[in-house]
Amino acid sequence: MEIILKNGDRLEVDENSSCAQAAAKISEGLARNAVAAKINGNLCDLSAKLKNGDGLEIITLKDKEGIDVYRHTCAHVLAQAIKNIYPTSHLAIGPVIDNGFYYDIDFKTPITQEDLPKIEMEMEKIIKSKINIERFELPKDEAVKLMSDYGEKYKVELIKDLPDGEILSFYKQGSFTDFCRGPHLPNTGKIKAFKLVSIAGAYWRGSEKNKMLTRIYGVAFAKKEEMSAYFELLEEAKKRDHIKLGKELKLFALLNEGKGFPFFLPNGMVLKNTLVDYWRDLHRKEGYVEIQTPIILTRTLWENSGHWDHYKDNMYTTVIDEEDCAVKPMNCPGGMLVYKLAPKSYKDFPLRMAEMGLVHRHEKSGQLHGLFRVRCFTQDDAHIFMLPEQIKDEIKGVMRLTDKIYNQFGFKYKIELSTRPENSMGTEEEWNMATKALKDALDELGREYEINEGDGAFYGPKIDFHLKDSIGRTWQCGTIQLDFQMPQRFDLEYVGEDGLKHRPIMIHRAIFGSIERFIGILIEHFAGKFPVWLAPTQVKILPITDRTLGYADEVCKTLAENGIRCEVDRRSEKIGYKIREAKMEKVPYVLVVGDKEAEEGTVNVNKRGVEEKETVELKKFIKKIVKENKEKTIF
Repeated sequence: MEIILKNGDRLEVDENSSCAQAAAKISEGLARNAVAAKINGNLCDLSAKLKNGDGLEIITLKDKEGIDVYRHTCAHVLAQAIKNIYPTSHLAIGPVIDNGFYYDIDFKTPITQEDLPKIEMEMEKIIKSKINIERFELPKDEAVKLMSDYGEKYKVELIKDLPDGEILSFYKQGSFTDFCRGPHLPNTGKIKAFKLVSIAGAYWRGSEKNKMLTRIYGVAFAKKEEMSAYFELLEEAKKRDHIKLGKELKLFALLNEGKGFPFFLPNGMVLKNTLVDYWRDLHRKEGYVEIQTPIILTRTLWENSGHWDHYKDNMYTTVIDEEDCAVKPMNCPGGMLVYKLAPKSYKDFPLRMAEMGLVHRHEKSGQLHGLFRVRCFTQDDAHIFMLPEQIKDEIKGVMRLTDKIYNQFGFKYKIELSTRPENSMGTEEEWNMATKALKDALDELGREYEINEGDGAFYGPKIDFHLKDSIGRTWQCGTIQLDFQMPQRFDLEYVGEDGLKHRPIMIHRAIFGSIERFIGILIEHFAGKFPVWLAPTQVKILPITDRTLGYADEVCKTLAENGIRCEVDRRSEKIGYKIREAKMEKVPYVLVVGDKEAEEGTVNVNKRGVEEKETVELKKFIKKIVKENKEKTIF
């Protein structure tokens, strides 16, 4: 029979050939590296049988699907090891995650982090045994009986929730069998590099009403060198931890009196305000007007916007004058009310309204993390109202502004286009129109992007920007959301060129996303070594003796008059100690001034990260810093 390869070539294979046999016929090297396959676009095991005319793609560890199959097989090896060591335990679920996998397990006797090496040793035995992994299928009733016989109550619950009449798949490796959709590696010996890293608690099915299980996390890579590089990255990330650096640099505080509500300290406020000033300046130039809407608004508003139905569990509520109200989790509904305050004409469009709005969301305490996950944060929102024919140009305008801002901080990024989720508002026709508009704009700009099926906002599809930081980690920040729903729900109108009333199209967009989270990302991206224009203290002046304290004060005053943030270290400490302290504070420039500098009107410049020191005229130094501030240079 004949099958069709990914490149369009046709390959003759024997009847009833498997994907593995077809791979061997293509090349010995491909067969050796194969971990899974795709038949007509559907991911499957290498043991899957081919039919005449099937399209075939062989998957290796160079493919994302391949590494996912590899990591999922690691999860099954973990499960087998657990059952070997703790036969009374019950297995729940074991999915793939970024860089690895986890498995949720119900232990009769709880385990601790100290038990992980013992489990790893058992996993190594299973891997060295090169146990074949075999798929088989059962109807639902037989599947329930099999898992019941094994005492796997969580698997039984999962199976019973599936529709009747389904044929369900299982995977057997030696004496161990697990209920799983697959696919998997052909044998356990294909696993080369893994490590169990931590344990945590996890409620069954994510509900606090259910039993707390033990979640064991692991990482897995195709090569040991890749795993070593990963752990090196983790060590570097620890050094850059924004919570640690935020405390050391006196940027913000996290206090028990306000869990999830960060306290910004003077240094942190300088950083935050500098970012906001930069944002305001850019938006003025791009034709945005700035508004501010109230933090608390009535429940009826949130019902009208749809947030009450879709988001109420994450909202803080209160009663004012016997009327139900909510603290805003988003800025959009307030923006709708501002739009309606005055009649609009087609001549007013595009109308770009920006808001640095403080929002509150009720996050669970276990999910809080520094500035990355908080209960109140400032969104750099904008709502753009436009005519249908202006959609593409406005999306392109937002993309241009996004480029400018991310490039300013040295970020590269990737783009995702997220489509309609299950729990959404609006008709299929509206969603298709909105999704096509975003896709067309990206295509016309020649941007590469990935489709993220079903992850759009409940009111519309969106473009998300995932930033890559200086050590290669990605962060989701900016978003562009095209919305046909909110203008309808708030009955927004404008008078068209024809004199009739029409409905505007609307874009929600944010670039920083959350100022607080963006600051956390910047701290880790720069490892606390902010470029001059962002640094809370740009210059620290160190007098060698008390005699030169007066000159140090004169230098500081002159710098401040030129818009340079500076301070004098007035302590009676040795100069070497002062310099080391300033370096620990990651100040971009340290100026040492003694009798000679006072006499000549110069400063001895210690630039962060540069061993060589130089003595320059104060005027020349000021000119340099003013230039760096203006150009917002990064070094």
